[in-house]
Amino acid sequence: MLKQMTRYLTQREAQRLDEQLMSSVYGFSIDQLMELAGLSVAAAVGKQFPSAAVASTSNAAGGGYNRVLVVAGPGNNGGDALVAARHLVYFGYSPSILYPKRSAKPLFEGLVAQCEQLKIPFIERIQDASAVDAAYDLILDGIFGFSFSGSIRPPFDHVVGTLQKCQTPIVSIDIPSGWHVEKGNEDGVGLEPQMLVSLSAPKLCAKHFTGPGKVHYVGGRFVPKSLAEEFNLKLPEYPGVEQCVERPSRGHHYVLHRDNTYIVCCAQQGSSQNEVEGIRAVNRCPTYHGCAVPMMAVVRSLAPCTCLLQGNWPIVIAMRLHLEARLF
Repeated sequence: MLKQMTRYLTQREAQRLDEQLMSSVYGFSIDQLMELAGLSVAAAVGKQFPSAAVASTSNAAGGGYNRVLVVAGPGNNGGDALVAARHLVYFGYSPSILYPKRSAKPLFEGLVAQCEQLKIPFIERIQDASAVDAAYDLILDGIFGFSFSGSIRPPFDHVVGTLQKCQTPIVSIDIPSGWHVEKGNEDGVGLEPQMLVSLSAPKLCAKHFTGPGKVHYVGGRFVPKSLAEEFNLKLPEYPGVEQCVERPSRGHHYVLHRDNTYIVCCAQQGSSQNEVEGIRAVNRCPTYHGCAVPMMAVVRSLAPCTCLLQGNWPIVIAMRLHLEARLF
């Protein structure tokens, strides 16, 4: 069976969940949660937007998202971004950190010191969208979290306005910056990222995170089972040692990748092992004609892919071509 319907958290529920995690019952500290969250974010980035180093040591398609602009806000979401930047260095990326409004709290000063020890450059401002696109391969948005409300104030109004015009892919931590935690980007003033990494559990605004090419991960393996049951979270299953899992999109999308002399057709990974993990057509034989094999679920139609799977050499040139195939 497929996983039960996702449970989305309101702003108050998200606050209560954090309060419970840091209560005497569960014993987490804010810096511990920040560390776990940042690691989950970095792991999700590594899976979806691999650096050349990650791609060379795994089966990840593509690669080359080496230069990452990490945009950190003044609150806990910014702390998650600083932690993620540190882990990205160890994953083979070259991050730079835009941190225009620094926190004076010792926790954040420590996170900055850790990044400085790794020689991660800090920048004070960005010029325009074209300059950002030329300098970076990926943007990590850690400006505002689920506590955000009201209008975007300086200096972040300029930052968000500039990032909105960028062509570089954006990954948002927990909440796309500028979004209402429950209503989404209702005023159109927030970012429209290509990827969202929900922490602990998806917030209500994630219901509005839809559209072609959108990718949604959840990182919350640290939530105790008893607390997940108390909040009725319906968290995904985390296979192996994974720190994050990709949620299936509405109307599952499949991505065709070229790899030397064979074609691999991979579904976006589901949130449990019972959901669709992929379909593959792998050719290491020159006489192979191409096929699609459902591994974990039945696929109704691959009609859009038919022409690409015909012939003796079914090779797809586009690395990130999305073709839709819906589940029963």
